[in-house]
Amino acid sequence: MNLRRLKFFVTVAEELHFGRAAERLCMTQPPLSQAILALEEELSVTLFKRTKRNVALTPVGEHLLSHVSKLLQEVEALPALARQLARGEIGSLKLGFVTTADYNLLPELISHYGATFPEVKVTLKEMTSDLQVEALMQGDINAGLIIPLHQTLHTSLSYLPLLHEPLVAAVPEEWVRAGRVEIVNGRLKIQDVAEEPLVLFPRRSAPAFHDIITTYFASHGIEPVIGQEAIQMQTIISLVSAGMGFALVPGSLRRLGRMGVRYVGLEGKPPTIETGLVWRKEDPSPTVLRLVEIARSLGEPASDDDGGAGEDRGRGEGLGGGAPGVGLPEAALVHARRDLNGHGHAGRLD
Repeated sequence: MNLRRLKFFVTVAEELHFGRAAERLCMTQPPLSQAILALEEELSVTLFKRTKRNVALTPVGEHLLSHVSKLLQEVEALPALARQLARGEIGSLKLGFVTTADYNLLPELISHYGATFPEVKVTLKEMTSDLQVEALMQGDINAGLIIPLHQTLHTSLSYLPLLHEPLVAAVPEEWVRAGRVEIVNGRLKIQDVAEEPLVLFPRRSAPAFHDIITTYFASHGIEPVIGQEAIQMQTIISLVSAGMGFALVPGSLRRLGRMGVRYVGLEGKPPTIETGLVWRKEDPSPTVLRLVEIARSLGEPASDDDGGAGEDRGRGEGLGGGAPGVGLPEAALVHARRDLNGHGHAGRLD
């Protein structure tokens, strides 16, 4: 299809006069008339009714005009569109994330990215770290927020650490009231809960996070007593609330307020969890490059090395107190989470 002939058609249709149309197009009338005849022959339709006195569109020509006009507008927009695509200003981005990122990194990262590139369609998918790596290798997602197992990260992937966050203890409020656990200066000794049931996720579901916790116990000469296992963070907190055991969770989970749960910093140097951005090294997508740039610009948020200032009681009426490593105000974080998920959700942790 000759786009030049289509432009001629639109101009004649707007003027309904071959002479004036030829003037607009800076050409003489005979070649314009020949071009319209060639277009009609190519389409096997009659576009204009011609008499000695006037020119009018046929019914086919009238209906075709809007389609051709739209087509030419889209063609004219192609160069600018191509430049926007090359700069990553439009397009699509599929981002995976672990559950814990929903309470720290994800809202701020997506908020900045969306404000900078509002025309990019972002699709979020909550996945465990191992499934994200698999999805990246298969091209199902463009990037992911993971808790890394560095020794198993494929060489074809790039990784940018974004957040190091201390773990805190989530203990049943009833245990504290009954004196079953002792909190001194807002801190809990891990030795004081050595014989208490631990609520933990299975290693098959979250190997990195599982190993961080079990290694921490081992470093204190403790074999943890596994009371319950769960693959959803909200389920783990619910089990703690029900008095089924205690758990070690990222400090940002203080925001997951729950009646009957108290979040307490650990005495000494607590274990930390790292979260970062992973993507394919050879991914040519400009939207991914822009995401990496924004992630780098945000840098690592400030976090408390000791797991936050003391203890924090979970409350049923709202989200809990401040969380280390989180730069957004509480209202902004809640709003962002609602925008991203539509409603509160639970997910597998790692």
